[in-house]
Amino acid sequence: MKKRSNVAVCRKLIVLVRPLTGFMLAAILMGLAGHLAATFLTILGGYAILDAVGSYAGVGMKTALIVAGLLAFFRGILRYAEQACNHYIAFRLLALIRSKVFAALRRLCPAKLEGRDKGNLISVITSDIELLEVFYAHTISPVAIAFLMTIVMTCYIGHFAWQLGILALLAYLLVGIAIPLFISKQSKNDGMQLRTQAGELSSFVLDSLRGLPEILQYRQGEKRLEEMNRRTDRLMEQEAHLKSVAGKNTGLTGAVILLSDTVMLLAAGLMCKNGTLDFSFALLAVIALMSSFGPVTALANLGSTLQNTFAAGNRVLDILEEEPVIEEVAGRQPTPSFEGAKAEHVDFSYEKEPILSDFSMEIPKNQIIGVIGKSGSGKSTFLKLLMRFWQTDAGTIQISGKSIDTVNTTDLRRMESYMTQETQLFHDSITNNVRVAKPDASMEEIENACKKASIHDFILSLPKGYETAVGELGDTLSGGERQRIGLARAFLHDADLMLLDEPTSNLDSLNEGVILKALKEEQKDKTVVLVSHRESTMRIADCVCSVENGRMS
Repeated sequence: MKKRSNVAVCRKLIVLVRPLTGFMLAAILMGLAGHLAATFLTILGGYAILDAVGSYAGVGMKTALIVAGLLAFFRGILRYAEQACNHYIAFRLLALIRSKVFAALRRLCPAKLEGRDKGNLISVITSDIELLEVFYAHTISPVAIAFLMTIVMTCYIGHFAWQLGILALLAYLLVGIAIPLFISKQSKNDGMQLRTQAGELSSFVLDSLRGLPEILQYRQGEKRLEEMNRRTDRLMEQEAHLKSVAGKNTGLTGAVILLSDTVMLLAAGLMCKNGTLDFSFALLAVIALMSSFGPVTALANLGSTLQNTFAAGNRVLDILEEEPVIEEVAGRQPTPSFEGAKAEHVDFSYEKEPILSDFSMEIPKNQIIGVIGKSGSGKSTFLKLLMRFWQTDAGTIQISGKSIDTVNTTDLRRMESYMTQETQLFHDSITNNVRVAKPDASMEEIENACKKASIHDFILSLPKGYETAVGELGDTLSGGERQRIGLARAFLHDADLMLLDEPTSNLDSLNEGVILKALKEEQKDKTVVLVSHRESTMRIADCVCSVENGRMS
């Protein structure tokens, strides 16, 4: 995780507001007008009192009451308009950020997401982004409003006596800047620890739900529950600590405001006693200070809550700014069709673990190439390199006579169908799960693909046929049924090069035979790379290659 200062996080988050600058300016102006209306509502009461006791200060009682009534009316409207603008900005930006995060995840996938903590990712996408609402709706405009309000009220109080203006300015700075900075330093990394612990708890719960059958089988329920409770207690302790800091923040802010009001009262009273300030001006200055702390108090309250928000922003920025292993290729000369592929002296490592070493292999057009070898020898990795999910450390891979690094990504995805060992199914109907491979496919095309994958008859036997929901992660289907839906996708995609990783590992002999027959029939206009441990599967291959310790043998 990249370490960023709160100022850096704040600056990067503010940049995202540019498309909505007009709304933000409107929120600031309406917020300022609203707070001035609330403050001068009280000040006008002071003018009315002075007029009633005969100490005329420039505004009569009747005028003061009429203007006060108007300010009270407009205060409600301005407050509503400010909040409406702020929340419109916040929710529009949250939608924008979510879109950017999903785009970043697509850009990082699959290399940067393999083995990544999925619970933590879910936490970032949901709760962390949601926390940014505090920043956009309750931070940016309040800071600007507090700054402008400080200038206006310092000038207003200062026009009675410059000494009182300086006192008011010091009070505003103390409440609006000094206290938030002090509380922020007290919190330190508490916000980041809270967000990290929340992500880890989400991961643990998700892991426990997915492994529920194994947990029940091996009687690990109590142990998992104890660990879950322990993590929950740690999270609650962290939250309690942050709330304690927030409580101290509120108490300290209240004490400083009370002290500032007292000092202003004493200073004004002393100047009035010495004859250097008129009583009416002294009263109005004191009332003005006491009624104008609203905007800077809002800043003081942010001192503790923003730690959590900045931590969330930091985690979101980590995803947005992370560089992918592979950049998509676009704008190159189109590659209309597949004319064969080959790997020449390829080296590849995961982290620092060598997988392929001086690996070479040729894949002629319209042939079925079988690839065998022990688990971990690099067979599946080679298919991922053909898909350009990863970058080779050395050597080259060519598609249709071009380096794979120069082939447009859209052309590459069009030319290749890739079936992994574990078929990922979505919580949707069978039709939509198969249609993933070709969004505009007709029902006839889907059924033909399912027939080739020997899954059509099974689907028709289901109560809702092709509209049957497969359940979350395909839990309602067996391993073989999920595998055949994965094969149906590969057939539906209708690519020139089919990359099949253990396509028959979970199938019985009858279904395997149907699928192998379909693959053999496809050979006339397709090339198939077939990875499998089963000898029966390898019988349809025109050529069988063995991979041993990352090398072709």
